[in-house]
Amino acid sequence: MSRSCFLTGALGCIGAWVVKHVLDRGEEPVVFDLGDDLRRIKDLVEPEDLERVRLIRGDVTDTDAVLAAVRESGADRIVHLAGLQVPFCKADPILGARVNVVGTLNLFHAAAECDIERVVYASSAAVYGPDDLGPGGSAPNEDTPLNPTTHYGVYKRANEGNAKVFYTDSGISSVGIRPLTVYGVGRDQGMTSDPTRAMKAAVLKRPFQIRFSGATDYQHVSDCAATFLECADKAPEGAHIFNLHGESVDMAEVVELIRENAPEGADGITVDGPTLPIPPGLDGGRIDEVIPGLPKTSLADGVRMTMTHFARLRDEGRLDTRDLEE
Repeated sequence: MSRSCFLTGALGCIGAWVVKHVLDRGEEPVVFDLGDDLRRIKDLVEPEDLERVRLIRGDVTDTDAVLAAVRESGADRIVHLAGLQVPFCKADPILGARVNVVGTLNLFHAAAECDIERVVYASSAAVYGPDDLGPGGSAPNEDTPLNPTTHYGVYKRANEGNAKVFYTDSGISSVGIRPLTVYGVGRDQGMTSDPTRAMKAAVLKRPFQIRFSGATDYQHVSDCAATFLECADKAPEGAHIFNLHGESVDMAEVVELIRENAPEGADGITVDGPTLPIPPGLDGGRIDEVIPGLPKTSLADGVRMTMTHFARLRDEGRLDTRDLEE
């Protein structure tokens, strides 16, 4: 019998790619989600593979439902990605806390009640404030003090603390992963989704204004998803927190890469907005020491792969453009 992995947030961007990777391994993804919109997963996997996805409907804020679903799944690992992103937490901080903090507590509670080997959960670079830098203004590492400036960042910092307490009290091993700007097919929500949405707009020859400027740290979503699974399989015992580092580049370079891959559609791509309220890059050395050999797609290759995928979906009449209608 193949192994199964219990996934929350699998209908989102990183989650859809985790589902793809789990399927590619020949394992069973058990998806726990309040919704049933599989469009992001359908953009990545073949119809016959989609039939191997087991969907359990439920709300991560419902303690009893989460526990029952984890027990039913028979999984030995949890990858927890469910959460509301920065704009949604700003609009409704109470709901944001229920989903992002209480939801995470529910997953750890279920792990403690069931035979779960490890919980890997999505933290975020948003745990840092813009001035949270290393010595001499270097990229922050996992020992840098945290001063988040958003509700979302505060919630993620709370989850990291709670994970440590669960390890102390219940022996539940965990890994919290801090991505920064994740890009790729399926990235259509959140503060840092604009570069990906600009790639889609260029493929469609539509204008698009990216709403933030300056440098940030780009990680291709497939690499990010693979990292979650590698941590679920290989991380040592304990409550660990890892930064992810990709390529820290200015937005002007991203726009130039878009132009190279869609020369007829990129003239309408513009940039106008402030820099992000977080450091422009992270020190990701620690995870590379603990779990060597993680995939790292170059930004040039990642932009090309993303835009090629968008063009294929466009040509097949399957490219979702709702995120461009805002």
